[in-house]
Amino acid sequence: MAPSEASDAPPESAPPESAPPVPVDPRLLEILVCPVTHAPLEYDRAANELISRSAKLAYPIRDGAPIMLPEEARALD
Repeated sequence: MAPSEASDAPPESAPPESAPPVPVDPRLLEILVCPVTHAPLEYDRAANELISRSAKLAYPIRDGAPIMLPEEARALD
């Protein structure tokens, strides 16, 4: 195999490990509520999650899309 054919780099379609999170549309954040309690959500930019203090859940954001399923949420301490 020629050196140009061998590569340890991931395929071009794979995002880099340290890729920054895709931002969420602020208009979307204004209308979303917790699906469990219907309370407002807080955007945690560092964790890339939407936080429901009333339900004590953190909903993940993947590729800029909030995953608003309780079974996908992380329980808060």
